[in-house]
Amino acid sequence: MANNASAKKRNRQTLAATQRNRIIKSRIRTFRKRFLAAVESGDSAKAQEAYNSFVSVAERAAKSNVIHKNTVSRLKSRSAARLKAVSAA
Repeated sequence: MANNASAKKRNRQTLAATQRNRIIKSRIRTFRKRFLAAVESGDSAKAQEAYNSFVSVAERAAKSNVIHKNTVSRLKSRSAARLKAVSAA
C-alpha cells in the first residue's frame, strides 16, 4: 500500500488510466467483431463501412499509446485482406 502522498496519487492515476485503457480496448474488440460480422454476411458496402470505423478506432488507440502501433498495423492489414476477399467475390 502507498505510504506517501505522491505514491497515493500515482496509484489513483494508474487506476484511472487502466479503466480508460480497458474501455478503449473493449471498443476496438467491438468494432472488430462488427467488421468480421459484416465480412461474414458478404455485404461489401457494409464491410467497407465497418472496416473504416474499426480502423479509425484502432488508430486513435495507437495514437494515445493504448495499444502498440505495430499491433494496429497488423490488425489493419489482416482486415484489409479480408475486405479485399469480400469485395472480389
